[in-house]
Amino acid sequence: MIYVIRTLYQTKKRCKGIMKRYEIVNKKTEWEGRFLRGVGITYRDSLGILRKWESVERRNCDGIVAVVPFTDEGEVIFIRQFRPPVSSQVIEFPAGLNDKGESTENAARRELLEETGYEAKEMVFLAKGPLSSGSSGEILTAYLARGLRFEGIGQRDETEDIEVLKVPVDEVYERLSRLEAEGNFIDLKVFGLMEMAKRVV
Repeated sequence: MIYVIRTLYQTKKRCKGIMKRYEIVNKKTEWEGRFLRGVGITYRDSLGILRKWESVERRNCDGIVAVVPFTDEGEVIFIRQFRPPVSSQVIEFPAGLNDKGESTENAARRELLEETGYEAKEMVFLAKGPLSSGSSGEILTAYLARGLRFEGIGQRDETEDIEVLKVPVDEVYERLSRLEAEGNFIDLKVFGLMEMAKRVV
């Protein structure tokens, strides 16, 4: 057992800092809908073996944005909406598609206004990265919104039936637990983005 552990340690030590090489050989659209397309991917792994993968891509956009809105009164704004893929109401931060050619900050400001009715004096970049890298090519860019001013709900998509929830910062996790107990799903991004935003605030 000691030998195995020592061997694994030595292997990790030798491989430290070495990036294994992978190569996308081919991507083929298998089906296409209004907003999504299914893609078959052929790639070469680090051993040179050709392998297959399936993924989903967004159409006609440059990614996704999410906003963590903090009010001057020490509240956080969430939204609740029905999500057909999980057949449930989901508690989320305001979010939406980044239109082609649009900056991520402008997209974040637009989605915040459309979904909550608030404009932000300041947008602070929080993070950027894949949402579900095993199944999707979606890249999320997240912002903290500060200096909020209510301007009225913007032009929502006809499918969006959104409830706005304002929660004191020090009650967020207790409130999320209650909402989950009532049968809502909590978007897991909420927890990580909440902590990142609190560090900035």
